[in-house]
Amino acid sequence: MKQYLFLALAIIFEVAWAILLKYTEHFTKLVPTVATLVAYLAALYFLSLTVRTMSVGVAYAVWAGSGMVLIALLGAVVLKQQLDIPAIIGLVLIVAGVLVLNLGSKTVTH
Repeated sequence: MKQYLFLALAIIFEVAWAILLKYTEHFTKLVPTVATLVAYLAALYFLSLTVRTMSVGVAYAVWAGSGMVLIALLGAVVLKQQLDIPAIIGLVLIVAGVLVLNLGSKTVTH
């Protein structure tokens, strides 16, 4: 079960660096740039811990898919970026795919 904690942390840090990236202003702002890089390295570190006991393909799919959905939602709420109907449908399909992987696949852990 530790792999799920590591995966959750990897997703949180992935979302953090992606949102922080907006505030770096093309890497000209020092504090947001350093925070972005730290969050990115933390995301990769926790993902590397995850793949020690979880299939790399499944871990990456869940990491990337969950991250995309959360970043899009935070972008809409925090950054006031609009989501149109096709974007919402796509995000729902990503969530469905992540759920199918986690609830139905026997390849999640090894």
